[in-house]
Amino acid sequence: MHILISNDDGYLAPGIRVLAEALASVAQITVVAPDRNKSGASNSLTLMRPLRVEMTPQGFYRVDGTPTDCVHLAISGLLDEKPDMVVSGINAGANLGDDVLYSGTVAAAMEGRSLGLPAIAVSLVGRPAKHYETAAEYTLKIVQNLIAQPLPEDSILNVNVPDCPLAEIEGMTATRLGFRHKAEPTVQQFDPYGTPIYWVGPPGDAQDAGPGTDFYVVEHNQVSVSPIQIDLTRHESINPLQNWLSAVK
Repeated sequence: MHILISNDDGYLAPGIRVLAEALASVAQITVVAPDRNKSGASNSLTLMRPLRVEMTPQGFYRVDGTPTDCVHLAISGLLDEKPDMVVSGINAGANLGDDVLYSGTVAAAMEGRSLGLPAIAVSLVGRPAKHYETAAEYTLKIVQNLIAQPLPEDSILNVNVPDCPLAEIEGMTATRLGFRHKAEPTVQQFDPYGTPIYWVGPPGDAQDAGPGTDFYVVEHNQVSVSPIQIDLTRHESINPLQNWLSAVK
């Protein structure tokens, strides 16, 4: 078993180091990660310039690109041996609900899945995140089970782990994605020359966070495991949309 590990917090982030150490107990590990924090990069690829790759002293590949760049590059040309699985994380902070639309952590897993590999995205729900060992232990359990009992090929597992000691975790639960209220307003400031600058506002609080959602499960000290997919088509709307389009002259 050969596992490709990536993230969006960068190759120096504590989460990727702890994850690599845990998974090395069951598989050959290759780490290909951004050379800096790329949180919020989503599924972006670098297309207008070449990518540069360097080997770090700890044996990681660092790439001057996005999380998606890292996984795409690793699978499609960088590595001599194609990995068997992609694990992205451990992210410092939640990727719950509609966070997955922006998350570079989830995007790295999606890229692995789009290139034919089973994929897992792992996030530690805390600010600042502390208990990476807890997230690593549960990721190891999930990986071992995925090796023994593969899931459908189009599945991506989005895992969110409460930021608490291992002994306080009360199991794992399969969940659906909830969603948040709209983001807080953009924050305007001024640079030293009086030019306006803007900060994207923080994400909104949970809105759809009832039983069965990832928000609810994490709040109750359980590990949330949400099956997600790349196909964004709203299939049940295709026929109604065709009927609607038939009225267009």
